[in-house]
Amino acid sequence: MALLEITGMKKAFGGIQALGGVDFHIDEGEVVSVIGPNGAGKTSFFNVISGMFSPDEGQILFDGLDIAGLEPSQITTLGIARTFQNVRLFPNMSILENVMVSQHCRTSQGIFGAIFRTKAFKQEEAEIEERAKEILAFFGTRLVGYRYDQAAFVLSYANRRRLEIARAMATQPQLLLLDEPTAGMNPRETVELTELISKLRSERGFTIVVIEHDMKVVRDISDRVVVLDHGVKLTEGTYEEVSTNEDVIEAYLGRPADTA
Repeated sequence: MALLEITGMKKAFGGIQALGGVDFHIDEGEVVSVIGPNGAGKTSFFNVISGMFSPDEGQILFDGLDIAGLEPSQITTLGIARTFQNVRLFPNMSILENVMVSQHCRTSQGIFGAIFRTKAFKQEEAEIEERAKEILAFFGTRLVGYRYDQAAFVLSYANRRRLEIARAMATQPQLLLLDEPTAGMNPRETVELTELISKLRSERGFTIVVIEHDMKVVRDISDRVVVLDHGVKLTEGTYEEVSTNEDVIEAYLGRPADTA
């Protein structure tokens, strides 16, 4: 059974159709890329899955449970985490705090423990800090050591991207939704993040859906590629199948593939 299975997902904003009946699935352990020209509905697709918007129509089954219309916090607790096209961190919190606070959905100690600093609260807080450090270590030396106490806003753009992924990892998801993770990166940083996405699957066992414009990244990470255009699924298949599809070429170039 698919980990995530979507049937007939529709979403409109006023008179604009963002999603026009999208069907989609991803099996556990897969990496699936979602591509398409600007305005294809890719980010709206993520926004509906993650609960930022409710679908107008359609079913979204996650691990067999219909999550359509649930709040983002509920969906995170169930095991879906995401990053954003425009990085969204807590800029004045430290790097370590950014990852610790994202574990709130997995904590059991309530406000009483926080106010009175009970033994159970202190133990849980220590476990959260240790887990945050372990996750940050996954990214090598860039986010550890003296950087723990640095405010997130001082980080380079690439390291802010890494920190946002770390924060998503800390929610202990089954499914990661990565929205244009290599956007704005130079070629070396793009290669590093491509390798990182592969390690998220091979070393951490995440199932991953990626929205990505860089076709080299799509080629290197994807088991399957899904193409959206004007809110509908144009086609899907392997990278080789999709990249040579004439409908896909026309959608990107705005003309038939065989037109000079």
